Amino acid sequence: MTTPKTDYGIDAPMVLRSLTIGGVIALTAGLAVYAMVVPARPVAGAILSIAGFFSGFCMLVQAGLMAWWSKSAKLRERERLIDALELVGNEKVLDVGCGRGLLLNGVARRLPRGMAFGIDLWQTVDQSGNSPEAALVNSKAENVADRVDVITADMRDLPFPDGSMDAVISSIAIHNVRDRDGRAKAIREIARVLKPNGRVALQDFFSAREYLKTLTDLGWKDIKSSVIFVMLPPIRILTGRKP
Repeated sequence: MTTPKTDYGIDAPMVLRSLTIGGVIALTAGLAVYAMVVPARPVAGAILSIAGFFSGFCMLVQAGLMAWWSKSAKLRERERLIDALELVGNEKVLDVGCGRGLLLNGVARRLPRGMAFGIDLWQTVDQSGNSPEAALVNSKAENVADRVDVITADMRDLPFPDGSMDAVISSIAIHNVRDRDGRAKAIREIARVLKPNGRVALQDFFSAREYLKTLTDLGWKDIKSSVIFVMLPPIRILTGRKP
């Protein structure tokens, strides 16, 4: 029997596609303006040409960073984020917005006597090929299938009792909840299912500032915030412990 290989997909594939196409169009437009307009109107043509080249370059750089993150960087960064949970190996850990199981399976590898749970709504707009079956195939490839459980559920209404998890982790997922109140509800749900003294490790974009406020409003004090510049916009990481 052939051993399956891990495939954690492309994050935000439609955004990556749009940036790539937009970048090519902008560069082409800049080149066309340079060839057709600059000879007749040097100053205006040069400005328009530079604008096209610059915007196209920026879009292609962003697309390149997203592709690099999806295929390489996120595999490395997951270990750093999991390290923040300080696992000993017998915990119950929840991955919120687990997708194809990148963090879920990484956590399960560190739980020889524990269990990793992943929840998601499996939207392919957020990740290519996103499905519970893909997460389970990856868990088999990482030899952790016996310590992984995936559940279709909304992060704003987690199907777990109060204080049932030793740790919760999430990567670039909570921002997919469109409204601010919904994101705050997701953070409150994360806090609810955590045991006292349970740890959390979250990474996301701009909305991470909201998560910090919600946790602070809940009375959390042991919260640390940091930024990593592996994407545009940069990724903010929050780690903390429930009182």
